[in-house]
Amino acid sequence: MEYDRPIVVTGLMGSGKSSVGRLLAEELGRELRDSDPDIAARYGGATAAETVASEGAGVLHAREASHLRESLAERPPVVVAAAASVVDDPESRAAMGPALVVWLDAPPAVLAERMRSGAHRPHFEPDLEAMLTKQRTRRGPLFAEVADLTFDVSSTSPEEVAAAVLSSLDER
Repeated sequence: MEYDRPIVVTGLMGSGKSSVGRLLAEELGRELRDSDPDIAARYGGATAAETVASEGAGVLHAREASHLRESLAERPPVVVAAAASVVDDPESRAAMGPALVVWLDAPPAVLAERMRSGAHRPHFEPDLEAMLTKQRTRRGPLFAEVADLTFDVSSTSPEEVAAAVLSSLDER
């Protein structure tokens, strides 16, 4: 299948961006740019949680925005598993314009449960569900603004999402 636009998979922490991104990249024969491991590799191996603890959320979010914009500039086009924070940045939202943007959405309770299994994710507040509720309230309209496709991942597997995205490429 020939599809010449980058694909950005985004959503809140725990939504499955890495899993869906990996499946899409494999199927399309593309490189995957995944913000968490790519940023860790570039900055001495620190996880997102460690970066927030040592340098602050602002530094992490700036790195995430830079990662997205650099990835979108790559040729041939790549699949990007982009951090949720990128939608907060107007420049990053504009940069996603030419890409196919896939928003993985789920209720905060579902995402909070998934986050409990990953210590690499920053817990900005002790109550993960409350934190994710605030993030979803703030970022939901921004995700909706940039998304071409939206999936409720509380009831849809990464494989099902990837298959639906790939199917949609035939129509584009």
